[in-house]
Order: sequence, then C-alpha cells, then structure tokens
Amino acid sequence: MKDKMGSECEGPEMSLVCLTDFQAHTREQLSKSTWDFIEGGADDSITRDDNIAAFKRIRLRPRYLRDVSEVDTRTTIQGEEISAPICIAPTGFHCLVWPDGEMSTARAPEGLRWFQLYVHPDLQLNKQLIQRVESLGFKALVITLDTPVCGNRRHDIRNQLRRNLTLTDLQSPKKGNAIPYFQMTPISTSLCWNDLSWFQSITRLPIILKGILTKEDAELAVKHNVQGIIVSNHGGRQLDEVLASIDALTEVVAAVKGKIEVYLDGGVRTGNDVLKALALGAKCIFLGRPILWGLACKGEHGVKEVLNILTNEFHTSMALTGCRSVAEINRNLVQFSRL
Repeated sequence: MKDKMGSECEGPEMSLVCLTDFQAHTREQLSKSTWDFIEGGADDSITRDDNIAAFKRIRLRPRYLRDVSEVDTRTTIQGEEISAPICIAPTGFHCLVWPDGEMSTARAPEGLRWFQLYVHPDLQLNKQLIQRVESLGFKALVITLDTPVCGNRRHDIRNQLRRNLTLTDLQSPKKGNAIPYFQMTPISTSLCWNDLSWFQSITRLPIILKGILTKEDAELAVKHNVQGIIVSNHGGRQLDEVLASIDALTEVVAAVKGKIEVYLDGGVRTGNDVLKALALGAKCIFLGRPILWGLACKGEHGVKEVLNILTNEFHTSMALTGCRSVAEINRNLVQFSRL
C-alpha cells in the first residue's frame, strides 16, 4: 500500500472489509487540512451527519422462502445497463489524496461516463465543454444546481484554505502542514429554469439535474423535460439543515410520477443503504466521500475495492430480503423507525 507520493503506507496487511474501515484508515494518512476539506460540512454539519443517520432510521422488512440461489444486481440508467445500481458521484480535487487524482478514479470503474457541469457565466464556454464531452462519448450531462454560491464551510475557513490550486502545494498526505490552494472556475449565480431550454438546444445528451430536494422543484424538472434528477444536498456541504437525501427522496419520487428517473447521493455507506434507496424509488445511488477514501488508501485499486465491497454487500442484502432482481425491490421492504 502506498501513499500519494508513492512511499509505503503502514499496515499493508490490514484488512479493510467495509467502507468505514477505509474512512478510518484514510484519516491516518491525510493532513488535517485535506481531511477537513473532504469530510467537512457546511455550518454545524447537521445535514452532513443526518445523511448517514437518516438511513439508520429506516428498517428492513425481509421476505423469506424465496429461491435466492441466483441474485441479479444489474439495472439500467437512461436506457444503458450497469452491473449494479452503484455509481461514482462527481467530487473535486482527487489529486489531494493520490498523484494522478481523477485519472486513477476514472480507470477504476468500468461503464458509463456522465459529465458534471457547474454552469459558467460565459455561455460559449459551457457550449465548448458540452461539445467536447459529447465527442468523447459521455452519455449524459449532469447540471449541478445547488451551488450558486459556496456554502459556509467552517473547517476550510479555519484552515485558511485558499482558492488557487498549485502543484507545489500537493504535498504528501502525511505532511500535516500543507494548506491546499483551490482554483474554482466562476459559477453562474443567475441560472434559472428557463435557461434549461438553451442547454437542450445545444446537446442531444440526456440532462440530469443534481441537487433537487423538494417536490416543487421535481415537478418543475418534469415540466422542463429533463431526463433525470439526482436527489442530493451536496454531502451537506452547501446549505446546512436541509433534509437528508434519503428523507427528501420520497417526495421527489412521488412528484415525478415515474416520468423521469430519480437517483440519490449522500450518506450511503452499506449495501443495506443501497437497498433502502432503491426501495424508496431511486434508480441508483452515487458515492462521494467513500470513493476518495478508497483512492487515498490504495489509488485505483482502492476505488475498485470500495465499489466491490458495496456491490457484494448489496448482493447479500438483496438475498437476505428475498429479492432476486432489482425489479423486485419495492417500498414494502422498508419502514421508517420511530426512534
């Protein structure tokens, strides 16, 4: 096992058997400022923590005496088959935890690639980006909605995290004094629903809206003829004290009435969590922080391990609840606990 600069990490024999094992091991490897950047939430981090806690308030209702000798985790998103309803969410600055950053992450999964767009004030720049990703074979355009301004991330402020990223600041994760610099392109603060028609006029890619949490916005998404919604609160990094993603999922799914696909990110840590999200109407889930944990521990192989662990857990969860295919996962499998 190597750290991001290629030196041997301690504990190569350590068995990492679940996603939280990766989390604990990653914390030992990274500088405080980098760890805080990855793990931090907005304000009091109430939503960040509730994303995980909300899953634990949901209980499973398994069905037995079903032949689960064969369990099929395959499903489809936007008409394309994937081996399991587990995908990688867009997250930034992977180079903080591994030398070639997103390159290693991209090599780890096999399958579809969607392009996340933070809408730039310069429409022509947006158009150039979209045309480029179309030519590269990307299958969908994901427009992030919940970041017209950056959330109030107290850890980053305390750590004096600054806004330009330079290679000289990409020090070893074990060097605790590095203060990373980040370069963020400008993001449009004036993006409105009616602007979606312009994007639809310049691309044939399916348009997915990331960051919707309410039935009202879900209904508007349907009205404006987009192809999907990612229910997301940005990992609790934008507006604090909003609903946990899994709690918002139910009203969004009900609002779209099956007209467009709904996905979810935020708080997924186990195969049971994946099952619960699908039972409540998500077509698939997207992983954010756990991907960075895997990358920080073992690079490309760590990302693969995280995905494989979660997929195997999901397979087990399906078998133990009597689901032989993703199509058999339904609302009757879950109930909300009063605890």
